[in-house]
Amino acid sequence: MVKLIECPRDAMQGIKTFIPTATKARYLNLLLQAGFDTLDFGSFVSPKAIPQMRDTADVLSQLDLSASSTRLLAIVANRRGAQDAAQFEEISYLGYPFSISETFQLRNTNATIEESIARVQQIQDICLASGKALVVYISMGFGNPYGDPWNVEIVQKWADRLISMGINILQLSDTIGVASPESIAYLFSYLTPHYPQTEFGAHFHTVPNKWEEKIATAYQHGCRRFDGAIKGYGGCPMAKDDLTGNMPTENMVRYFHEIGADTGVDRHTFSQAMAMAGEVFPF
Repeated sequence: MVKLIECPRDAMQGIKTFIPTATKARYLNLLLQAGFDTLDFGSFVSPKAIPQMRDTADVLSQLDLSASSTRLLAIVANRRGAQDAAQFEEISYLGYPFSISETFQLRNTNATIEESIARVQQIQDICLASGKALVVYISMGFGNPYGDPWNVEIVQKWADRLISMGINILQLSDTIGVASPESIAYLFSYLTPHYPQTEFGAHFHTVPNKWEEKIATAYQHGCRRFDGAIKGYGGCPMAKDDLTGNMPTENMVRYFHEIGADTGVDRHTFSQAMAMAGEVFPF
């Protein structure tokens, strides 16, 4: 079984024109019927930092979870955000972006790596107290543009630290789209056998002609959890390439169908969500 995580939050958050709350809710309700394992639907962060996500609580109140097995994930950046998100029983996962690049961690969360580890512990404590699970995104997991050191030993060092804190889901994030088949094979073939109780996922950013080699290599080397966004919307603005976006979910749905890997995604409902995406993202 392959777990597909649809990430409309990642797709929407950088759009400056505010998407109406009702439109977001209609789109998310359609995605909830498509059969994804998890929906990364919103975030509890400062509205000044990400104005697009300021209505996450209002969107949540309009979601119909009654006939869906899809679980909800919300991104948080600190203890306050985690406390806000933890109030909602409907949310199963909190996600935190943890960078192994010191430079990027400071830019992204205004914290050093060590300060970020302290935040992870605070958020983990809140998750344990509220019956939620913490997903930690290891951003710059496949390299960085700042000259900060990167290799599998550095990734393992921080994986060890996070796993020792009780984190069971680590999402390796190709923040700027630099992952190659070699680096993907290098990481997943090393990490997945060493940590059999830990779920390692992939959050790839990609240019249009590189998506398949990334997904295929990760799958062949043990990855069974993949983030994506319909039509590849979103991505990291620091990638410096207008063609670099999120992994297109439709490509993954087709690829895994063709190789006979079960994703649980209903292709008819997914096609309806694809059609509605043009209304949500007319930019």
